[in-house]
Amino acid sequence: MTWKDRGELFVRYNRNPILTVDDLSYRANSVFNPAAAIVDGKTLLLLRVEDHRGFSHFTVARSKNGIDDWEIDGKPTFFPEPSKYPEEIYGIEDPRITYMDELKMWAIVYTAFSDSGPLPALALTEDFQTFERIGPVAPPDNKDAAIFPVSFNGKWAMLHRPAATGHTLKSNIWISFSPDMKAWGWHQVLFYAREGGWWDAYKIGLSPQPMYTPEGWLIMYHGVRQTTSKISYRPGLALLDLKDPRKVLRRSEGWVFGPHEWYERSGDVNDVVFPCGWVVVDGELRIYYGGADTSVSLASAKMDDIMKYILECPEEQCPVEHCRFFEGHRDRHSNPKKG
Repeated sequence: MTWKDRGELFVRYNRNPILTVDDLSYRANSVFNPAAAIVDGKTLLLLRVEDHRGFSHFTVARSKNGIDDWEIDGKPTFFPEPSKYPEEIYGIEDPRITYMDELKMWAIVYTAFSDSGPLPALALTEDFQTFERIGPVAPPDNKDAAIFPVSFNGKWAMLHRPAATGHTLKSNIWISFSPDMKAWGWHQVLFYAREGGWWDAYKIGLSPQPMYTPEGWLIMYHGVRQTTSKISYRPGLALLDLKDPRKVLRRSEGWVFGPHEWYERSGDVNDVVFPCGWVVVDGELRIYYGGADTSVSLASAKMDDIMKYILECPEEQCPVEHCRFFEGHRDRHSNPKKG
């Protein structure tokens, strides 16, 4: 398939950023990387709020239109409790929300910042006021995790990103399964970081939670590209099989959104757009993202346009003429082009 550059798909809200630390009723350093869901007819954001120690907690914000007039909890909604949960000693970060219809509860997977490194942890809630912690669901160093809203053959599925160290190693997205959301196994790599000059070479990770569509599970993931002067975070898209999420049906070759505006270019971490939450409202796919680890912004696209785009993307995770890694690992996978 010949490469066709479709550019970026999402349009920014013209009054971005929609939330900053000044919108909180208490002191903090920054607000960013929110999870998102539609709860009781309102858009709910679970904001990551960083204090002046550098530790993060979560605060709920609600809006009828999902754009402005946010009602924000006056104090932290979900905060680290290292005396009971030592894996949270340095805070909690980057939540993703999934509604589990079988449980009639919301699952929040977040990064607990332990003294051994970051790890995915899980909590359940019915009302975003009280929370039941399940605890760590993977050891460090690991993050960018979310659970699928349904079970597969009696097992829950989770995407996550173990970190690799060393110049020749890459951080890839993995999928794991659990019968009870506590013990996780059946681990395997789902997406590989590509190689060389690709925008998603070196390191990738899940962005928002998996989203059901009739054509497959829609996935947004971020790629991290290292140049001599900076690191940039940009998201792309993929589509997984509905019945077997281990099968990658489509994967975008180019990124679909990237840092351009001042609130994305300059902040605590420059050149970052980092979505942790998305919702569909009246056929519009809205992503809520952190800009430069400092503020929260909104961008959107028509859901029909997104699906048309991803269904036109190649089946191969990476054309073999560009990614020797896949060619060299044919013997390890039944279909290396599909992960």
